[in-house]
Amino acid sequence: MSAAARLQAYVAQFLEERRRLGFASRSMRYALVSFARYIDGLGTQGPLTVEAMAAWARCPNNGSDNPLTWARRLKLLRPFARWMQQFEPATEVPDDTIFGSVDRRLAPHIYTEREIADLLVAARDLCPPLRGATYETLFGFLAATGLRVSEALHLLDADVDLRGGLLTIRRTKFAKSRQVPVHPTTLEALRAYRGRRDRQVARTDETPFFVGSRGRGQGCALSLRQVDRVFRELGNRLGWINRGAHDAPRIHDLRHTFVVRRMLLWQAQAIDVDRQMLALSTYVGHAMVTNTYWYLTAVPALMELAADRFEPLAPSAEAGHV
Repeated sequence: MSAAARLQAYVAQFLEERRRLGFASRSMRYALVSFARYIDGLGTQGPLTVEAMAAWARCPNNGSDNPLTWARRLKLLRPFARWMQQFEPATEVPDDTIFGSVDRRLAPHIYTEREIADLLVAARDLCPPLRGATYETLFGFLAATGLRVSEALHLLDADVDLRGGLLTIRRTKFAKSRQVPVHPTTLEALRAYRGRRDRQVARTDETPFFVGSRGRGQGCALSLRQVDRVFRELGNRLGWINRGAHDAPRIHDLRHTFVVRRMLLWQAQAIDVDRQMLALSTYVGHAMVTNTYWYLTAVPALMELAADRFEPLAPSAEAGHV
């Protein structure tokens, strides 16, 4: 067996072992398959090196010149490299010193109501009409629920209870399932979309709720890459001014916007944010409530809220003269 074929076999074995243990990461699968092909193209022999891994992460074909993106790609290879050491002890394992830590979280772009409204109008004009309805409803749905894009695209028709107003999110990012209640206005939009969709696509319990509408993709699930491309095209057309720390406003920022607007609403209603934070964290599917608290320090609109929460802990002016 050639070195390239052996590496591909190891990748397949590693991914299968992770699947049996309950871990399912599309991004890791994609990265490892891509890396194996890259090594195959180099035609190199011997154990895997950090130098080769870093070169793959920086590869122009991956479409980014951002060191943080390179660091995230390299992180996807790390568990595989450790696992490979049982077969190839000389395999090197990359660490955070190469491109820096991936734990740096960049401030998101928080959409205004006007930006979201303009996005939905632009999506509505896409052709054919069902495609426009799909993207208008999908983008509005993400803004109204804060779901991850992958969670929305994996919804089957049976997962969307339009009578009870409840979504079933199955085996999400952290291999957990949860149920998410939906606001009546969102349900109304989902009902209208499904009625329009059903006129062109035969419905079963296994039908994706959001479907493709062109060519062979009609009636099939939308892909993350496909949705992201449409979102970027519409965003460029609308000429948004980026207020986040990423290269441009992202579709994932609709989720961030949902969380931030919920906290700001609680503040306006004089509701204790701390008492509601666990419920919000559970609703959006965060693994730890600290991931939800992160917004208080990362988003300028919430900095004042964070300051108000900690102000009582600060020593008074009088106390300094005692």
